[in-house]
Amino acid sequence: MSAQQDRLEVAPTRPVGPDYRSPSQKPAATVSTDVDCETVTILPQTPQLIALLSIIRDKNTDRGDFIFYSNRIIRLLVEEGLNHLPTVARPVTTPVGRPYDGLAFEGKICGVSIMRAGEAMEQGLRDCCRSVRIGKILIQRDEETAMPKLFYDKLPEDIADRWVLLLDPMFATGGSAIMAVEVLKSRGVKEERILFINLIASPEGIKNFATKFPRLRVVTAFVDQGLDEKNYIIPGLGDFGDRYYTM
Repeated sequence: MSAQQDRLEVAPTRPVGPDYRSPSQKPAATVSTDVDCETVTILPQTPQLIALLSIIRDKNTDRGDFIFYSNRIIRLLVEEGLNHLPTVARPVTTPVGRPYDGLAFEGKICGVSIMRAGEAMEQGLRDCCRSVRIGKILIQRDEETAMPKLFYDKLPEDIADRWVLLLDPMFATGGSAIMAVEVLKSRGVKEERILFINLIASPEGIKNFATKFPRLRVVTAFVDQGLDEKNYIIPGLGDFGDRYYTM
């Protein structure tokens, strides 16, 4: 057995459940792998999140349930992603005449999905951000070189003036995401104004991404154990796009 195979067979587990219950009352569950990167935010490993991930990882989950519970996780990710956008003070007066020191987002935002799986995350963004602009980037692997290749992009003309939420559910080697960021940067978007949101990441992908873009933030629900010899995320959940759109 190789060192890589041995490493991939060991996943971190810990008791997961409400704080008022003792550890002996909590079931042990696989939790996200920790990563030493300040620009990466992993959603809190709550019972709700682990339960939702358990459903969409299950090979026996039907398409309807896969879509429903994936959408719930996407909503959690978008909500967390919005917490990382800059804000300004916005004092308001309530209907009872009292002042309230509130906040408002600073500047315009847009979503950019990496087709096709990333398009599954668009509705979650629309549910949180009314009338949000959404662009698209199509990147596929070149069969001759096995490298990612840009086939299509359609982005807002003023994207350089916006905060960009880049959407793609699976983050394996990071090749597609890296190319997508390069496309955004070529259109004038600053690295620090891009936030990459995804469901499941690999440590290898995160390392590649953080090395290439040290000022770009990532929000993910879970960092898996790693990649197998085919660069599939382990334990993963299979092909997200196929399970969401066709299976």
